[in-house]
Amino acid sequence: MIGRVRSHLIRFARHQVGTTSYLNLVQEAELGFNLEISHEKARLNELLAEISENEYQAGRPILSCLVKVEGSKGQGDNFYKLCERLGLGEWRTLKQDPEFLKTMRRDCRAFWLDPANYEQFA
Repeated sequence: MIGRVRSHLIRFARHQVGTTSYLNLVQEAELGFNLEISHEKARLNELLAEISENEYQAGRPILSCLVKVEGSKGQGDNFYKLCERLGLGEWRTLKQDPEFLKTMRRDCRAFWLDPANYEQFA
């Protein structure tokens, strides 16, 4: 399932603009989660965190920056707390910085649009 979510987000970074929602991710990657059930939504959050941690440790952009929380302007607190765990700064400060998320999304797309990166790491 991790591979399916990662592959979907890489394709999304290469071929789509903007962000995707949790619901779209579940539907398009055919994950079968019911986001109305709290433990299934929590499992999706865990998958995204694991993928993001693995990508960051490998020196690649955090793919979950492309998944936004429905009804919010951007990311939920869990995303920023993940970034804090990765050493990117204090989560509240990161959340208040509008350039932080824009830069992450731009860098993620640029990385995956590079044919050499895609060929080597996808």
